[in-house]
Amino acid sequence: MTYRTTPRLLAPVLLAATLVVPLAAAPPTASADGTLSSALTAETYRPVYHHSVPDHWKNDPQRPIWVDGELRYHYLYNPDYDEKVGTSWRLTTSTDGVVFRDQGVAAPKGTNANYDLWSGSTVVDHENTAGFGAGAVIMLVTQMDHPTPEEIVDASGPQAQFLWYSTDGGRTFRPDGDQPVMANEGREHFRDPKVVWDDERGRWVALVAEADRVSFWTSPDLKDWDRVSEYVRDDLGMIECPDLFPVRADDGSLHWVLGISANGYLTGDPATYAYWTGDFDGETFTPDVHDPQWLDHGFDWYGAVTWEDPDAPLDRRYAIGWMNSWAYPYTTRTWETDGFNGTDSIVRELRLAASGDPSGFSLVSRPVSALDDHATSTAMVGDVVVAPGDPVALDQEGVAYRIETTVARADAANLLSNAGLQVRRSADGTRHADVGTVLAGDAPYSYLNRGGTGHPDGSGEKLESRAALAAGPGGATPDEVRLTVLVDRTTVEVFVDDGRVVHSSQVFAEPEDVGIALYAVGGEAVFRDLTITTFADVNQPPARLLADFEGDALPAGWSATGGLAHLAPVVSDAPGQAGHRVLDTFAGSDAATGVVTSAPFVVDRRWLRFRVAGGDHPLGVEPATSVNLLLDGQPVRTATGTGDGVLRLVEWDLADLAGETVELQVLDDATGDWGHLMVDHVTLSD
Repeated sequence: MTYRTTPRLLAPVLLAATLVVPLAAAPPTASADGTLSSALTAETYRPVYHHSVPDHWKNDPQRPIWVDGELRYHYLYNPDYDEKVGTSWRLTTSTDGVVFRDQGVAAPKGTNANYDLWSGSTVVDHENTAGFGAGAVIMLVTQMDHPTPEEIVDASGPQAQFLWYSTDGGRTFRPDGDQPVMANEGREHFRDPKVVWDDERGRWVALVAEADRVSFWTSPDLKDWDRVSEYVRDDLGMIECPDLFPVRADDGSLHWVLGISANGYLTGDPATYAYWTGDFDGETFTPDVHDPQWLDHGFDWYGAVTWEDPDAPLDRRYAIGWMNSWAYPYTTRTWETDGFNGTDSIVRELRLAASGDPSGFSLVSRPVSALDDHATSTAMVGDVVVAPGDPVALDQEGVAYRIETTVARADAANLLSNAGLQVRRSADGTRHADVGTVLAGDAPYSYLNRGGTGHPDGSGEKLESRAALAAGPGGATPDEVRLTVLVDRTTVEVFVDDGRVVHSSQVFAEPEDVGIALYAVGGEAVFRDLTITTFADVNQPPARLLADFEGDALPAGWSATGGLAHLAPVVSDAPGQAGHRVLDTFAGSDAATGVVTSAPFVVDRRWLRFRVAGGDHPLGVEPATSVNLLLDGQPVRTATGTGDGVLRLVEWDLADLAGETVELQVLDDATGDWGHLMVDHVTLSD
């Protein structure tokens, strides 16, 4: 996917009755042990416990993969926002789905003749079907097919699918040439390939979005593809980011799920992730019913991806979505205050459960359980009875927390019609976002309303999201609703009835708006087992690129001596390199010797990573070809080549050197065969 103009909505979204509830004049009071969140009035909109891009721009998540027990999550990243369009793939890693550690750009735009990299997917090629080695990470990605300079400027070139590969676990990718493995053949929209392994038939399957349809393709090797079927829908606007996976329901039955990001406004549905349960025979998907279900009913959960739990691949999946909308993608306070535009939803755990939906089964969501490992405080408020009238302000306050409660009628006979919570409430009660339930009438529903505080929608039409509540016994109106509400600096996510419904939307409250209040309309409500939990700030420092050797000269601060005195990066196409150029001490001949030394740098990240190839002449066995980390002029880490031209990843754990000032040295004393080294892409990261 790439940037596009803002679509026009066909119908406004109505406001909830809660906006006319009388507001309390008294400000909330602080709790005895302080506040629920650190830095309540901090001059930042950086989320506390959600993943966000370190700088500039992010949009679509790319389906994460597991490598060496670690989640490797790529996403679309534009380092030139807000001056130029065009995205690269950036990498972040996690072990728990909560704390993400930035690893920098893994596949930069402009690397080949096709320029931008848009959405696609990666797979681990365990059986070496593509020929890049067992365990290589293969990317199938949308690019423009040899765009003109004019097409590069506005990202309007013809879309096709291209193959890239990584031999270092997805940390860096190289294009496998400039020609598509899936040619365009005249399609205006042809993007977002999603690749899965069909174990039953021993081949790869890819889904490609084509505006009003998803096409299905098969391949034995990720290079040669046959188009075998399509699933057409002309009632869901622009179809993007398809998804396909098998999952076992809670009754033990196995089902396939087809998902897409789509615009459901034509039918009064969301514009998030639509899905169908059904059957897949290796070529064709057959849905159980015509109408989709929606994995999120809010306004800002787009381009979502799902991936398997390696411990229970058929029983449980995870999901993450981009918390923004193409209706207003650039309307965010984070760019002005923090220099970034791009926040993700919380990672969710998904399972398939029997339901009242016509298909018989629905995906249910819950925040990833590892979030609890980062809790810093829990306020057990207990049961709170709220009478109709002014909202009841709680003692607790904050900008980032989780609220859990069951909202119910105080007794079976009362006339409660609407009840909920005001979050990010101003001291005078005039600003707030509302999370609640309407229990009266024939169509009870849950809602998230952001119309009473800051939000990104300039049209004023996307203020309240709604979703029907499940009926009680015998089809009766439910008497209670379970709510889990995640509030962060710019987002609110509401999980209703253990995640059978979710609302995810951006909310841009003022930093000083930290109150929480409860309200009831028509009768008394009881908020049972009310619990409020805060979390540690999980933001990690971004990766630091020390040298990519993409310039015409050595990076600033680097120096060279001897026969390498005039050394500059050279254009190369070596296996394993990142970008166009590498540092190569060959310097025209193996007879050239000398030393290349980096500018001094402080060890402020745990890991130093780089790629090295060339002579196998370790330090201490003269003459050496070695890369050395120097502390006070003495080597404390060293690596050499393996006697070939394949750049391999070297990873040094620098935990014991934290805070020290060091230098990286490339030493070339050897003059015989492979008497030189190639070095590329030196980064510091956590």
